[in-house]
Amino acid sequence: MNVLVVGGNGFIGVPLCTELDDRGHDVTALARAPGEADLPASVDTYAGDVTDYDSIEGAFEGVDAVVFLVALTPLFEPKGGNEMHDRVHRGGTENCVRAAEAHGVDRYVQLSALGADPDAATHYLRAKGRADEIVRASDLDWAIIQPSIVFGEGGEFVPFTKRLKKWFAPGLPLYPLPGGGDQMTFQPIHVAEFVPIVADAAEDDAHVGETYEIGGPEVLTLRAVTDLVYEAEGKSVRVVGLPMGLAKVGLGVMGSVGFPMGMDQYRSLRFDNTVDENDLAAFGVAEHDLTTFAAYLGVE
Repeated sequence: MNVLVVGGNGFIGVPLCTELDDRGHDVTALARAPGEADLPASVDTYAGDVTDYDSIEGAFEGVDAVVFLVALTPLFEPKGGNEMHDRVHRGGTENCVRAAEAHGVDRYVQLSALGADPDAATHYLRAKGRADEIVRASDLDWAIIQPSIVFGEGGEFVPFTKRLKKWFAPGLPLYPLPGGGDQMTFQPIHVAEFVPIVADAAEDDAHVGETYEIGGPEVLTLRAVTDLVYEAEGKSVRVVGLPMGLAKVGLGVMGSVGFPMGMDQYRSLRFDNTVDENDLAAFGVAEHDLTTFAAYLGVE
């Protein structure tokens, strides 16, 4: 099978290209700068920008399956403003679906996000929800995967936790977290255990027309994540609660003067990043077999 991985040079894209290549597929990684990625020599590359249809359309010729991974991080406000979420997530999806339909692609797998909804509270989740709508309305045999946080080497989850400390309390033993870090929960899954799920969705007809919520083996608060990250480094940190109202004012003000977090990030603290029902079983996976975040950090 010829598989096009859109966003194939990223944190999930590189191991997915490797997984598909190991399964015997002919794989092409599409990205703005795919040559910079550490991909297997047998994986082809194609340079293009999903927001520019003409730059990517040729990559879809002769392709059997497409996996769309392109995403801006929800943890920071993107360069160019929050409208970039719509441009990249919705617009990029629209261009790739259009190209896939034009070239008769058989399978289309969309990597979305938990909470994706056209009417969601954040720009990121609204754009993801609108992108999912485009996929569902297409003539393609599609599958949509909505994961919680995916972690692993090269991911942004652990570095983000450290950067929060640097921004909010540089040089201090205190770590002020909005709501004490208990307002938001995650269900993180390791990238090495998530990638085979995405590959299966591209291969197996049983997943056509399905939307899957995928999470890891445990639910962790932001405070618990923070404690684990610092414990793994042999450090201790005292988490103190920052009132949510104060956090709202602070992030609103800081976002307006170039701080990389703003009101979208504040709103994301108000809801959980966990599954309603974990769909791991659809891929023959059990929660208890997965790597916990603590085990990954070596502190379990």
